[in-house]
Amino acid sequence: MPEAKSANGKTAIVTGAGSGIGKVTAATLLAEGWNTVFVGRRKSLLDEAAGQAIKTAATGATALAVACDVTKPADVDALYAEVEKAFGRVDLVFNNAGTGFKTSTIDEVPVEVWNDVVAVNLTGSFLVARGAFAMMRRQSPMGGRIINNGSISAHAPRPGSVPYTATKHAITGLTKTLALDGRPFDIACGQIDIGNALTNMAASMTTGMPQANGTMATEPVMDAQRVADAVVYMASLPPDANVLFLTVMATKMPFVGRG
Repeated sequence: MPEAKSANGKTAIVTGAGSGIGKVTAATLLAEGWNTVFVGRRKSLLDEAAGQAIKTAATGATALAVACDVTKPADVDALYAEVEKAFGRVDLVFNNAGTGFKTSTIDEVPVEVWNDVVAVNLTGSFLVARGAFAMMRRQSPMGGRIINNGSISAHAPRPGSVPYTATKHAITGLTKTLALDGRPFDIACGQIDIGNALTNMAASMTTGMPQANGTMATEPVMDAQRVADAVVYMASLPPDANVLFLTVMATKMPFVGRG
């Protein structure tokens, strides 16, 4: 078990930290002095990500890789037990794990795909937030911050994206309710809505994405580091301030234009 030490004395959990936005954000938090728990389903990827991050962090903070399927309550309970044993508390959770499906109208979406996307994006976010809330309200000093990954799809759908868009709209409801229910316990909750961060999952944006007018078009993208920087900003606020919603997007993506 790693020695629990960090530059700022705080501990963060990042789900989906084996790749993409989660990996970059976890590494950035570590570099900012947070003890950082890299969470995902594939331990080998997490070990690699945490190992790479610790080589460049140079802050004295600890990186811990924990394999966890966020759709399984027992896995999530075990995650928080391990975090509490290693660090004694949790100050930040970035609820980032997510999945999607190929462009399909609703009649082309298999029921099992719907169930899988809901399980990861919505139930997984619920379970991770539930565990964080429970730990944050009973730790001393009480409180902490939960940041949910919403997506631009929490505001407007892409064509043929029923499962993903429905779950991301639901995340907004989860965020608002946690922000309200967390007040008596000094638990803040906010949502980051991300548009066109360049990851392996989003590589198709550079080759062509379906548009609302029926055409296909490439879309501008941004470095995933911009997302990590935004999460760090949200996490850096004092307990009496909260970014409820923050949108970070590629400047020229078509989101704010006519469909």
